[in-house]
Amino acid sequence: MLRRSLLALPALLPLAARAQTAEFGTAARPLRVGVTQGVHGQTFEKVRDVLARDGFITRGVEFGDFIQPNAALAAGDLDANAYQHLPFLEAQRAQRGYDFVPVGKTVLTLMGVFSRTHRSLDALPNGARVAIPNDPTNGGRALLLLAQAGVFTLRAGADHTATVADITANPKRIRIVELEAASIARSLQDVDAGAITGNYAVPAGLNPLRDALARETEQSVYTVLVVVRRADAERPWAKRLAEGYRHPEVRAFVEQTFGGAVISGG
Repeated sequence: MLRRSLLALPALLPLAARAQTAEFGTAARPLRVGVTQGVHGQTFEKVRDVLARDGFITRGVEFGDFIQPNAALAAGDLDANAYQHLPFLEAQRAQRGYDFVPVGKTVLTLMGVFSRTHRSLDALPNGARVAIPNDPTNGGRALLLLAQAGVFTLRAGADHTATVADITANPKRIRIVELEAASIARSLQDVDAGAITGNYAVPAGLNPLRDALARETEQSVYTVLVVVRRADAERPWAKRLAEGYRHPEVRAFVEQTFGGAVISGG
């Protein structure tokens, strides 16, 4: 697991060890928000600064994978996280029993298919190796994108839960390589192509609008959510955090920083 605080504040402490008399969002009890590195971390930093001007104090904690932010939220090491879309959240709830709910939206990071060696998906050779994320929802999302681009055919009715077993016609015998989502951009030189979400593509210098051989359109099902434990869904601080992502300054920051590759969903 890789994580780091976005502020130079004391180490994380379980809720039980914190001063129970302090209000959330104060210097004594900053709201702890888990994000993944890159786009979500950068966007949160802007949200943090906007909220801080009104005296609402938050602390971001960055993680290097998709699993630990939910585990930390369940353990009480975080108060909220902001890195996952609804299909991923639903899969995590089903697989791990998390009682989490969304309270707001953050950004939509478009997925694109990129290659260091080929200029089009039609140019993929027989037996080409194509990397996709190894988590169930983003893996299915990548398979749908590849099928829509004509790389292979999926069974009728396939959705974001699709797996390699759902490929029904594969004339070029494309080989799917499942990798940790965060590692695909670094591994492009080792495969013929890779499906990468915008939160990992942009930090690697890849823009889905400019560089992708195929990319998603604006599909709201993949908009990233502000997520909390169900017991906290009606807390004032949860509402305030969600409002931060809707602030005009945050919307402008997303547009200017990511050049359309990331879309404000707040």
